[in-house]
Amino acid sequence: MPKTMRWMPTIVLLAGCALILSLGSQRDVPLREPLTALPTTLVDMQSLDRPLDTASLRVAAPSSYLYRVFYQVRATGDSVVGASLYVGYYESQSQGKSIHSPKNCLPGAGWESLSQSRKRIQAPGGTIEVNRYLVAKDSLTSLVYYWYQGRGRTEANEYVVKFNLMRDRAFQRRSDEALVRIVVPVHNDAAAAEATAEAAVRAFLPRLRDLLPA
Repeated sequence: MPKTMRWMPTIVLLAGCALILSLGSQRDVPLREPLTALPTTLVDMQSLDRPLDTASLRVAAPSSYLYRVFYQVRATGDSVVGASLYVGYYESQSQGKSIHSPKNCLPGAGWESLSQSRKRIQAPGGTIEVNRYLVAKDSLTSLVYYWYQGRGRTEANEYVVKFNLMRDRAFQRRSDEALVRIVVPVHNDAAAAEATAEAAVRAFLPRLRDLLPA
């Protein structure tokens, strides 16, 4: 057995002990600004903030959240939803109070995944990788982008997110993080939906960096 492998059980044991010792002394890290400071317009759309329903709020249990719906007003005077933004922020995470992955929540809400991938988007301040899902429910099809942001990082890979969370809980006593999710209905133009979702990433990401603790 290689010498480095002989030390692996000890390393894992020490890391586990450090994690266990740190769990009882997690720091709550508040937002630097409220989530309502995020942009209220997107492309040519206005917005309206909506509350989550009681059941969803009980399951998600964020410290703070924003659910902002962007809509277009047609010439006829009626409006159509063009996009939505959900940000759920956790000052600290613990059993029963942690981020729930949309990968699990969307099917639970009746949405069927048509395709899934990751996508890199050039945004102010650098490139970000997001999870990209195309989902359907009844006659509706929507494009979903989501990622995790906190402690100075943006990340799409959920295994990396969990590793970083364990490490930071153990060594920094921090587990603050946000789930950022953008949903764009795909009406009759998939390319337009993609462009709207990308525009949303570019609009919200810089302000999220300002609001979230570094």
